[in-house]
Amino acid sequence: MDRVPILKIGDILLVSIQLDMSDQTAIALQEDLAERIVATGCHGVIIDITALDIVDSFVGRMLSTIASISRVLDAETVVVGMRPAVAITLVELGLSLNGIRTALNVERGMELIAVDRVRDDRYEFEGGPDTEPLALP
Repeated sequence: MDRVPILKIGDILLVSIQLDMSDQTAIALQEDLAERIVATGCHGVIIDITALDIVDSFVGRMLSTIASISRVLDAETVVVGMRPAVAITLVELGLSLNGIRTALNVERGMELIAVDRVRDDRYEFEGGPDTEPLALP
């Protein structure tokens, strides 16, 4: 069975999907990623789908499931590298990637996660929703 590599870059786990996802590969990725989030304490997951030419309903559901698992484990998920044809296919299939943010490339995905962490850290530091709103970049 093929495994999808998971790389740690600072406070972010980078998953680069370079192969067609079978059911077994997707389940293994979900389990491996959950274990790595817990083991590393990372707060961000970037899933790079640049190499995927086609995204079907199975891959769409897999991405949503991974995002849900990550969110439960206190990690934000950003999908990067989506091709226009893939975006069109997802819309035509009626798949909305709930809970998943998207960015054009890995660099922008990392920026999104960094901004979210600053926002969350300031929110906790300032005492939550009962304080004045913060001016963020």
